[in-house]
Parts: sequence; structure tokens; C-alpha cells
Amino acid sequence: MADSVITMNNITKRFKKAEVVKNFSLDVRKGSITGLIGPNGAGKTTIMKILAGLIFQTSGELQFYGSNDLDSHRKRMSFMIEAPIVNYSMTAYENLNYIRYIRGYPDEKRINELLDTVGLSDTGKKKAMKFSLGMRQRLGIAMALLTKPEVLVLDEPVNGLDPEGIVDVRHLLQRLTEEQGVTILISSHLLSELSELCTDFSIINKGELIENLSLEELQDKCKSHIAVRTNNIEKTAAILEEKLSIGNYKVMHSGEIEIYEQLDAVERISKTITDNGCVITKLCESGRSLEDYYLEKVGGRHE
Repeated sequence: MADSVITMNNITKRFKKAEVVKNFSLDVRKGSITGLIGPNGAGKTTIMKILAGLIFQTSGELQFYGSNDLDSHRKRMSFMIEAPIVNYSMTAYENLNYIRYIRGYPDEKRINELLDTVGLSDTGKKKAMKFSLGMRQRLGIAMALLTKPEVLVLDEPVNGLDPEGIVDVRHLLQRLTEEQGVTILISSHLLSELSELCTDFSIINKGELIENLSLEELQDKCKSHIAVRTNNIEKTAAILEEKLSIGNYKVMHSGEIEIYEQLDAVERISKTITDNGCVITKLCESGRSLEDYYLEKVGGRHE
């Protein structure tokens, strides 16, 4: 894809005889927030380590900005993988200043800006060893943002944060994308949070790609509907069309019909179906969450 920042084609990573990532492919679009979705052990962190150059794939092709010159383009990126690397004997300011020296970033004023951005401006001389897990996560995010990267790769960045902190980080990441055009690849076990944040999703299970889809595609698959099951699905479908003028519905493999219009007319739909000779065995308003959709996609492959 022409606007791809990260392109992974059939990436496989094998440790001895175990394949932890299997033929994984992904395009991360410029300016997107892509969520890497999967349980612990699915291969998310391994993928991110490959992107960071901490480990190398066994096979497959990796490109940044359409180029094979990975080291050059990694300078435009920042990574926070697993726990942030923090010096516990230093304050938040000192940790950021240390990273500033290592990365050769000239603007020391940015440190206080970032501390205020991530909610650590009041930590003063408090050493990182006395920080909570959530505070260390916030510091890690600030360290990743220090050099104003074009791409952020974040592995479980809201781990340890309270609900208010999670919302703050979500708004921060959204602002980075909307106002500065930062591209973000993020993983989290909080699927409900990813559904509020991401523009694209990549579902992975046991190292295998299950599906790549956009937010619009996910919303279409998870949209609210009325679920109907009767003793005669074919006749019910005809009733919906002929008696209720409903055309936006789908007959599912499970034997149910999902109706996507007239959601406020459940009683009228129920009465019309029964009045025309069908026995209703199920009728309810429904809709899938991202977690529901994930579990539905991985099915028996999820442990």
C-alpha cells in the first residue's frame, strides 16, 4: 500500500521448534491507530520486538515506509514494549533528561511539557522506585514521546492505570494522531478500550492472523440488531420483506435472522411474525462488542 508506514508480509518467528508467529501480514496506514488484538501468548509482543529490531524474523519481509532500510526509518519511531525501561534511582525528570541525552534531542523544555501531558508534573524529587505501576507506565509513554516520533509502537501502555488514567491516555493518543499525524500501533488486553481508540484492527491468535479490518468494517459486523429465531426461517424472511418492508437483514448460519432496521419496533415485528403463522423461539435486541467479535472469530482456537 502506498500510504503504509509498516508493512509485514508473511512474517514467521520460530524459537527452536516452536512457531510463535506464523505467516503474519499487516499494513499499518499512515495516521492510523492500529490495534493488535489477542490474548497473552498470541504473539503480539514478539511482533513488536521484530518491529523494534530486538529480535529478527525467521522468514518473511518487513518494510518501513516501503523501504528495506529499516535502521534508518526506525529513527522516526519510538517503542514501548513490555515494561518501560526506567531507572528507579532517578526522578521522572531525570529519566527523561537521560533519554534526551542518549537520543541527542536538544530541547530540554519538552521534558516539563511531557510530564504535564502524562500527569507526572507533580512528582518532583520522588524517585521512580516509589512510583506505582501506572505512574511508571505514564513515564514510559512520556519517554517514547520525547523525540516527537512519527510512529509509536506501544505494548500494553495502559497496564496498571486506573479507569481515569486509561481515558487520559486514550485522549492523548487520539490527539497525537489528529493534531500531529502520529501513526500508532498498540496492543492491549482491554478490548473495549481498543474499540474506543483504534481506526484499524488486526486480530491474532496463537501466532496466526485471524483478520485485519477497519473500524467501519468492525462497526458493520458488530452493529446493533434484533435477533429473531422461529420455526420457519424462510417464511419469516418473507414476512419481514412483504409485511414489514424490512430489507436490511441477514440470515445467519446459526439459523437466526439479524434485523438492522426498525430497531424501535420490536413489538410490531413480533406481532406481525406470529400473526402470520410463525412461532418465535427467540427475539431480542443485541449487538456484539469487540471482545464478543474476537471470541466469535477465534472460536475453538482460543484457550
